[in-house]
Amino acid sequence: MSTKTPLHVLVIGAGFGGLTLAHGLRKAGVSVAVYEKQRSRTDGLYGYRVGIDPTGNRALKDCLPPKLFETFLATCARTPLYFNVLTEKKRRTAAVPLRGDADLINSERSVSRQTLRQVLLTGLEDVTHFDKELTHYEQRADGTVVAYFADGSSATGDVLVAADGAHSAVRKQYLPHAKLKPAGITTIGAKVPMSPEALRLLPVTSQKGLSLVFAPKGFMCIWHVMEFRWDERGGIKDSAAGNDAELLRAWPGMLFDNTRDYISWGIWASDDKFPKDVLKLRGQALIDLVLKLTPNWHPDFRKLFAMADPTTPFPLHIATSEPVPAWQTTNVTLLGDAIHTMTPGQGVGANTSLRDAMLLTRALTSVHNGSRDLLGAIGEYEAEMIPYGFARVKDSLAENGTNGNDPLHKPVLGRAVLAGSRAYFKAVDKIPSVQRKFLDDLYTYRGAE
Repeated sequence: MSTKTPLHVLVIGAGFGGLTLAHGLRKAGVSVAVYEKQRSRTDGLYGYRVGIDPTGNRALKDCLPPKLFETFLATCARTPLYFNVLTEKKRRTAAVPLRGDADLINSERSVSRQTLRQVLLTGLEDVTHFDKELTHYEQRADGTVVAYFADGSSATGDVLVAADGAHSAVRKQYLPHAKLKPAGITTIGAKVPMSPEALRLLPVTSQKGLSLVFAPKGFMCIWHVMEFRWDERGGIKDSAAGNDAELLRAWPGMLFDNTRDYISWGIWASDDKFPKDVLKLRGQALIDLVLKLTPNWHPDFRKLFAMADPTTPFPLHIATSEPVPAWQTTNVTLLGDAIHTMTPGQGVGANTSLRDAMLLTRALTSVHNGSRDLLGAIGEYEAEMIPYGFARVKDSLAENGTNGNDPLHKPVLGRAVLAGSRAYFKAVDKIPSVQRKFLDDLYTYRGAE
């Protein structure tokens, strides 16, 4: 008969992966504590959209308590009905109907980052510690690991998990040779408060889906229409179904979530298209820059850029992880962006982090239950995570337009690539067999079974 092995797990970072891992471990009876450098649960830039694919749905369902998974579903925005491709002149290239959300797992969902964070913090309030910036850790001879924080405090556990993002303090100490490199892409994102006027500026199918714009000079833009089950005052909309309404009324996270209906936009191109000091710009200056970069775009798109809430724009240089070979397993391990930061080209970064959390939950639960030794279980997790994680990094960097060296961004060759991309999506739009293959490939890659 196997003997249970009590574990205490230290999770550094309260992002999606770290919190999902904490839920999975608590669900399995494993002791866990989460340490987050931000000062409170409402700090940070979390207000933008993240797409949860079948891989992410599966991980959340596996790790969260059943009622909290139902709450997650209730907090998602209206499911996108179309994948649209447009020109900068607002001409349709493709409008592909997406699969619905009747299948809890094999579907695509849109959720606000702030909202998902509040969902994942629900039920972990007693084990999540804020204002805890890791300075270093120490692995001791007795098999424990001690985390030290900037405020002078420390915490001791049997396992330490780096879930502290792309600039992970844990990774810098544990795998100092694991580096990030610039992808050569700059992006600016912002939110437009929802209004009938703003919505009418988008094509009809874009009002009910997500839209990708291919433009000259390597510029690309994405629009997301995010409509939730609550109104601008935080009250439950009449259109919310009975069970969803009950879940939302009972959800304490609503007190911390200021997300309301919005249209988000993000525009990107190679770094050389932007001023060198773009990361220093804030607010209206970023909106003005986007308008300066898009003088020949359709007036409706330019109106939407101009209608952005000036408190929301943010600039970002995109980075990506350089693959590292497998390392010797210890009682320190990593998940998500802490080990495999990727460009947003495939939209799978958050979902890959959730997959990591699910697999690591299973590994550590097997140790807790006495069926595996600790290093063997962590080693198996890493042997599976490293190949698929860095495969996603490679795929994302190769995606059209999300690598500064992509031909799309070249002065002459870029025009041919742009024409080819538009021709392909016109075929997706018009030819049923091409459209079926596009959708099958999309959903299969994103974890549908």
